[in-house]
Parts: sequence; C-alpha cells; structure tokens
Amino acid sequence: MMGNDGVAPRSLLPDRDIWACAQKVMSQYGDRVIFHIAERVGVLSLVGDMSSVDMWMRIADRVDQLSDNGTSGRRTRH
Repeated sequence: MMGNDGVAPRSLLPDRDIWACAQKVMSQYGDRVIFHIAERVGVLSLVGDMSSVDMWMRIADRVDQLSDNGTSGRRTRH
C-alpha cells in the first residue's frame, strides 16, 4: 500500500529506508530541503494522508540529525 506520493506508510518503511530517503532529499534539494519537506507535509495533510505525513516527519527528523548532528534545537523527541 502506497501513500499519495508513492511512498509506503510507516509500518512498511524500515528505519534504514527513512535514513536513505533523508540522504536522498538532502542531495536533491540541498539548502531548500526543509522547504521541500514542509511542502510535502502540507499537501499530504490537506488530502488527509496522515501515514505519509508521519513518514515525512520521520524524514525531517533524520535530515535534521544529518545536517548538523541535531544541534539546531529544532529536533524534538516524541
């Protein structure tokens, strides 16, 4: 089962794949990666695809960790 953006929901996407996605979007979007992720989260929220929103939030957390070792203060643990 895929989300609206073609990505499997949380239960189907292992953590190692979340890390790989984070690295991929960072290489694709560079300094604009956070804007890309925010846009994806916004669109997916509007259409009610909350499993994909959760996945993108997991990716955002990994991007934050990769970008500055999580020292920006943006990252929170749930």
